[in-house]
Amino acid sequence: MNISNNIASIQANTTVLNVSANNIANVNTDGFIPKDTRVTNDANSVRATIRKADDNGSSRSQTDLAKEIPDQIIAQDATALNVTAIKTQDEMMGTLLDIKT
Repeated sequence: MNISNNIASIQANTTVLNVSANNIANVNTDGFIPKDTRVTNDANSVRATIRKADDNGSSRSQTDLAKEIPDQIIAQDATALNVTAIKTQDEMMGTLLDIKT
């Protein structure tokens, strides 16, 4: 995996966090149908796809906090992991440049 893949993954997980935050913010909005975000790895690129969740016909908000909170934790951890990978790659590149000079 290269740095551009790590950056794409961070961007995709940021989308997950934003969509989830919007769903949580509307937990008390009557008739609100949340959105769902899926992170996929297509042709060596990571991307997020957003779709509206299935409408169950409820007149109340359909946001499921039992889904949203774990989604946020997973996206946060994935972002932290990718940041660590970028830092490690940067340190390795610096070490290689130091050896070469």
